[in-house]
Amino acid sequence: MSALLEARDVCKSFGGVHAVHHASLRVEAGSITALIGPNGAGKSTLFNCISGFIRPDEGHIELGGKRIDRSPPHKILHAGLGRTFQTARAFTRMTVLDNVRLAAPSHPGEQIPTLLTRVGASRRREREVTEQAHELLRLVRLDTHADALSGTLSGGQRKLLDLARILMASPRLILLDEPMAGVNPALREDILVHILDLRRERGIAFLIVEHDLGFVMQASDRVVVMNEGRVLMDGTPDEVRTDARVIDAYLGTRA
Repeated sequence: MSALLEARDVCKSFGGVHAVHHASLRVEAGSITALIGPNGAGKSTLFNCISGFIRPDEGHIELGGKRIDRSPPHKILHAGLGRTFQTARAFTRMTVLDNVRLAAPSHPGEQIPTLLTRVGASRRREREVTEQAHELLRLVRLDTHADALSGTLSGGQRKLLDLARILMASPRLILLDEPMAGVNPALREDILVHILDLRRERGIAFLIVEHDLGFVMQASDRVVVMNEGRVLMDGTPDEVRTDARVIDAYLGTRA
């Protein structure tokens, strides 16, 4: 069966250092795959290659059977792959609602000629975008903060805002970069529930870089382990947690 995302033999070097060396992984449609490994393993570099922020030196990356490793990030997003960042990005002096509305694609009011000649279409699209933004804020439980400036949100709430913004683009696959980093325990369970709900209700697949192994083992269908730029193992959470190579390279103890 063909994968939704497939990266084959991806290589990326910086100044002669192999950050990623012939790394391969697959993400099936509607699945949750975690990418783990010690610091410096190459996870972030591989993530950036997949999402278009870095061009790999070698290798082949496909989304839905179409090659994307030579495409810029905005075209990869339009193809159905969205990503968040470890540090949530938001326009802090704009409202939460406007941050989400701003992420909407294909707005007829973005170009002056279209705005002047298709006023009705622009207004209809504006209403549609606003309704969709409110729906997504309800989905991530930020609807009560819609009119607040995004700069007033906590770190965990900004990550939920990031997720809502990405969902405006209707992605098939979302790359989450350390969604649990800096999040207080009260929001950790919420983020996990949102991810599982989006997979179940919308069929969205996830590729997640995360150091919180409790979250990884609870959420993931498969776990890809990297070490020194290479893929060390690809297996189920149970297979990974008991594998001697993973224990030596990362976990440190069979417990």
